[in-house]
Amino acid sequence: MAVLHLLGTGAAFSDARRTTTMLAFEHGGHTLVVDCGGDVIQRLQVAGVALESIEGLIVTHEHADHAGAFPLFMEKLWLSGRTAPIPVYGIEPALAQARRAWESFDTKIWQNVPEIQWHRFEHRAGAQVLRNERWHVTATPGIHSVPVVGIRVEAAGAGVVAYSCDTARSDAIVEMAKGADILVHEAQKLAFPGVHTSYAEAARSAFEAGVRRLILVHLPPGVEEADLEDARRVFAHTELGEDGGRHEF
Repeated sequence: MAVLHLLGTGAAFSDARRTTTMLAFEHGGHTLVVDCGGDVIQRLQVAGVALESIEGLIVTHEHADHAGAFPLFMEKLWLSGRTAPIPVYGIEPALAQARRAWESFDTKIWQNVPEIQWHRFEHRAGAQVLRNERWHVTATPGIHSVPVVGIRVEAAGAGVVAYSCDTARSDAIVEMAKGADILVHEAQKLAFPGVHTSYAEAARSAFEAGVRRLILVHLPPGVEEADLEDARRVFAHTELGEDGGRHEF
């Protein structure tokens, strides 16, 4: 069994119930974190995820609500007592933004800061992010205002979760998500052409991908269950993500 943790489910600006969208995948005593636009360490602690279990961070793109708190992530890891290196995965623009943010702080007197191991992967469909005995993670470009990737996480002996990240409605993301147990898809009340997906468009992507469940994230302020009426006509198993959500797959 593997677990998807919804550490945050909001857009860059949402309401008081939600922080920025951040995910974690837990399997066999190891954890992969996806994005760090907010205080991801605090959210992991709330979820009961052991900080020493973190084996990598994936940064999907350069926007502040996905990469802006990388220095805080590193500082808190250091203060928690971690000394082991931390692998960080991303396309080059995402890694460059995290690197710039980190290097803007003076950490020269900090002792035994974990080494950051930067791992760049290609910005193409099916690019391999990482593969080991627990995970097979691949990435596919979405459609957004900056280069971005969605990811497909396959947990050995368990299931599959696909995450669209920030994207307009995308056939490539549909292809990436095919057959997944859960599709975590960004959604807004109305589509933003070339930038974001509407609730109904996300539902169409879930239907075409043949997934079992659709969980909507990157949600705007004030979203309510009634807003999903049209989406659920397209794909009945559509639900709103909630901060702190825990989903087995």
